[in-house]
Amino acid sequence: MKKSVRSPGSATIINAIATGFGSAFGIALDIECEAKTVDNGIHCSNDVGADNSLMEICTKKVFSHYDVDENDFGIDLKTKSNLPMASGLSSSSASSNAIVKVVSSIISEEFNLKPLDDLEIINMAIDASLDAGVTITGSFDDATASYFGGVVVTDNMNRKFIIKEKMDEYPILVYMPNFYSKSGDSDKERMKLLAPLVQTAFDFARNKDYFKALNLNGLIYSATLGFDSTIAIDALQAGAIASGLSGTGSSFVAIASEDAIDDIKYSWSKYEGRVIETKVDNKGCRLL
Repeated sequence: MKKSVRSPGSATIINAIATGFGSAFGIALDIECEAKTVDNGIHCSNDVGADNSLMEICTKKVFSHYDVDENDFGIDLKTKSNLPMASGLSSSSASSNAIVKVVSSIISEEFNLKPLDDLEIINMAIDASLDAGVTITGSFDDATASYFGGVVVTDNMNRKFIIKEKMDEYPILVYMPNFYSKSGDSDKERMKLLAPLVQTAFDFARNKDYFKALNLNGLIYSATLGFDSTIAIDALQAGAIASGLSGTGSSFVAIASEDAIDDIKYSWSKYEGRVIETKVDNKGCRLL
């Protein structure tokens, strides 16, 4: 049996590390995971040379849930991605969502067992990401924006939705500098110092004023983590609807109108790195 799942990344509106409350939206850069059954064992590979630990942990959790012995049944997993890793665009959430979904789909069909529902998949993927040390808060906001698409506002500690809705499919520009920043390596205590300011930004998101929330959150976390906030300000000056740091960096995102795309790209051309054009994703994680 062979199945494939496509899972998009997400961009930050509110980073949840300071307060435990977050917000994110899906973007049309994704990870595709192809899985096929083999005689036994768990075999993982990817096209970007990344460590396979997260893939293996996700798969083992699904095997454990269904009480499947990998000595008697096996899965071969391969991922390919156009979603930059370690950049604040939820590559870990996208990967874990895709792997848990595809493996659970194969096992439930192969053994005629009950499929996992959406939140079971998400929670298992989050638990795997926590075990792998690739997230600080569990990233319920990132995971659900990736899984469902659209925009979410969430209580990450309790894994609860405050808002979950579709988002207008704006053009999105992503500035990628020539370095990476792993979420699990970030200074959690330093970020928590800014909690009162992040709470102000979160109040905008809770009231669906997502653009103000994204702008303010980006400025706060850029200052806290040592990123250059002029990258976002340049985008705003060039006509972006909103712009800010995504996750704990290193990428910046800009929500654009069609007629501002070239001006924003030009404003970022003086920085070392590259600019990726994409759009809001409302489709989420799905079998292909």
